[in-house]
Amino acid sequence: MTASSTGARIARALASARMSQRTLAELTGISQPTLSRLIADARPAKMNELLAIATATGCTVAELTGASTVAGRVQCAARATGGANMEQMREQLLHFLELDAYLDDQGIAAVA
Repeated sequence: MTASSTGARIARALASARMSQRTLAELTGISQPTLSRLIADARPAKMNELLAIATATGCTVAELTGASTVAGRVQCAARATGGANMEQMREQLLHFLELDAYLDDQGIAAVA
């Protein structure tokens, strides 16, 4: 599994949602062994599986597939303090920006 594989992105979504494979299986209807194969990149995920995983974990399909329209345009600088991990901070920022872009694409206005 490479850092940029779909399996790795599913594993990160699971970790971010603080969810086990078993819980994700219950929420999505995808069997735990199938989830394990998806995470290990032993088989490609189908679009309906990606949609179910994205919905259950609170991320977007673009984040799971690596087709993010935001990640390539974002530049950020920050100082990690208190044991914060820069890569985790960047992933969280990209997650929120990706959700914002998705809501804009759907015509859902921000509420002030």
